[in-house]
Amino acid sequence: MAKARYIMIGGFLGAGKTTAVLQLARHLTHNGLTVGLITNDQSFGLVDTALLTSHGFAVEEITGGCFCCKFNSLVEASERLSQATRPDVFIAEPVGSCTDLLATVNYPLRRIYGDDFHIAPLSVLIDPIRALRILGLEEGKAFSSKVLYVYGKQLEEAEIIVINKCDLLTPDRLQTLRQALHERYPRAEIFAVSAREGAGLEAWFDVIVRSEAGAAPSPELDYDLYAEGEALLGWMNCTLQLSGATPFDGNTLLRELARRIHERLSAAGLEIAHLKMTLTPGEDMGDIAVLNLVRNDGSPEMSHSLQEPLEDGQLIINLRAEGDPAALRAATLEAVHECMPHNGSLELTIEHVEHFRPARPVPTHRLAAVDES
Repeated sequence: MAKARYIMIGGFLGAGKTTAVLQLARHLTHNGLTVGLITNDQSFGLVDTALLTSHGFAVEEITGGCFCCKFNSLVEASERLSQATRPDVFIAEPVGSCTDLLATVNYPLRRIYGDDFHIAPLSVLIDPIRALRILGLEEGKAFSSKVLYVYGKQLEEAEIIVINKCDLLTPDRLQTLRQALHERYPRAEIFAVSAREGAGLEAWFDVIVRSEAGAAPSPELDYDLYAEGEALLGWMNCTLQLSGATPFDGNTLLRELARRIHERLSAAGLEIAHLKMTLTPGEDMGDIAVLNLVRNDGSPEMSHSLQEPLEDGQLIINLRAEGDPAALRAATLEAVHECMPHNGSLELTIEHVEHFRPARPVPTHRLAAVDES
């Protein structure tokens, strides 16, 4: 049996990883390969899983911790996908606040399961507006220093840095960012793409589909500082069922809900890392609305829109921001309840809501380097 390829696409919250994963999965499928997808989060009820499943892909979801702390679950998810669809390629999307993936995922996979997988180079996606600010190239709100420590370590371990959403930048700004990344992270190969527009993807895809991961030592990491930085980020997941006596416009509902959540968080000074929502009709799981907001001074964007009004459906809200998780929950639920009167007889049932700070990462394995002898 031929070895499957394992591709991990990391990057900070809001970098556009799921859109890139979807584009890669489509690309591979178009070229006759079977794909299995693995999503990851600190909790359950994931927008990413709903989105990828709606496009017909086999998806396994790992919850309750990052891949590094759920290594055995990652392997088991691969085994379940193998039994169900025998993928030629596995694409894994880790939690956006996770780092140290070379030492805790890629290197252990190569050491323990090298007979089963070809391991692709680790790709780390970045949002260019956020990167320009964090690197000090432009003015604008960023995160606190401990959160930025995690962000910097993601880039330090990257074998490939992918500047996503390059359509947001002029050529001069893109070149400024590319040059700064090259100077600070010289070991990484750099690509500029727009996953949502499908631009520049093939050159990157060719590398991760054909190349093998390197064996350079992973960067040193202060796990105390890493844990403190990750814990500054509040997490809020919410799943609701909506139903109306008459059809309602789900796209308008998502936009209004995002606006109200955005207003509350901005007023409280809580910096959004990523707000993402999906709305899927109960009668047609092939249709989906998807909304993303990745900065306080950004605008909500609909990457997928519902084709028709709906009478009932499932709304999933995933919110990540630097601040008190209880405040994220309160802002979200207040906005949800405020939106209901504006939609006539629309009723809601809260199926699940959870808010927390990520626990300290405790890797299952950690190999600072791979012995290639």
